[in-house]
Amino acid sequence: MNLELLNETAVKMVTPGQGLLAADESTGTIGKRMASISTENNEENRRDWREMLFRTDKAMQDHVSGVILFEETLTQMAKDGTPLADLITKNDALLGIKVDKGAKPMALKSGETITEGLDGLRERLYTYFEQGARFAKWRAVIEISNPDHSWNATPTYGAIKANTQALARYAALCQEANITPIVEPEVLMGGYHGIQTCHDVTEQVLKSLYADLYEHGVKLEGTILKPNMIVPGKRCPTQSSVAEIAERTIQVLQDTVPSSVPGIAFLSGGQDNIEATENLDAINKIGGFPWKVTYSYGRALQQAALFAWGGKSENYDDAQKAFNHRARMNGLASIGKWDSSLETV
Repeated sequence: MNLELLNETAVKMVTPGQGLLAADESTGTIGKRMASISTENNEENRRDWREMLFRTDKAMQDHVSGVILFEETLTQMAKDGTPLADLITKNDALLGIKVDKGAKPMALKSGETITEGLDGLRERLYTYFEQGARFAKWRAVIEISNPDHSWNATPTYGAIKANTQALARYAALCQEANITPIVEPEVLMGGYHGIQTCHDVTEQVLKSLYADLYEHGVKLEGTILKPNMIVPGKRCPTQSSVAEIAERTIQVLQDTVPSSVPGIAFLSGGQDNIEATENLDAINKIGGFPWKVTYSYGRALQQAALFAWGGKSENYDDAQKAFNHRARMNGLASIGKWDSSLETV
């Protein structure tokens, strides 16, 4: 393990004013995105969509420190035969790779999942490193049940522990292969729960995560955390202010995340475009924390560009303009310099 390399990668991933483009949607997930613009989910269309993003040089150079890829994309060629990976690295962005195999139902635990993919991971990681990947991502999914369903309350301690142990095993394997791990324990925001419940569950998950990372010998200075923000569930009748979201998010992170972690790159988790930007900006405007705080957004960076593109080559310029704009807005938010007036320019 080359800790200097792992730390160098982690620090670059959270370069001020930059963040991560999560372009690692599985074939099924990107199919849903394609369906939303009435476009067939085939390899050519997936390639054209991602190629358009990676050729948006202004966004890629100024506001993207790295790109998380699905395995298909790591070795895929652009229409002109250029490796898509080369389009990323020519703009001084790092190559990342999603290595988990998705969340599957846990045995004997209704409504809870465990992320799979540890079998054969060591060998895959060495191959990914040879192909140019310098960081990886593994996502654990934590579901909060409807408060009315006290008879089946989730998450359970067992499900949290199983997922954080898997994250720690993954992270250790990554560092062995000199790949910097992103650890992503996502507490989902789609439920009925209030912000206090999200606060409590996220705190429990992160405490479990860092205990397990320690037990597995993972060097925190060679990692990045990709957490959810502290928000109420989308179906909760009481929604919180931006100020409360920022304050609670910082509080939970300060109570759980060691200062040796170089950076935190938030997932958007179903927030809409401007909401994700505004909340990130509010967190950075408060500041005062030991880690760099930025974004690792998929939909919140891509959605506007996706609808502008609509699966049609004649819309290429409009799609790139939309991607440039969202990348710039989030780049500003990552240093606490975003303002809503910039959205109308």
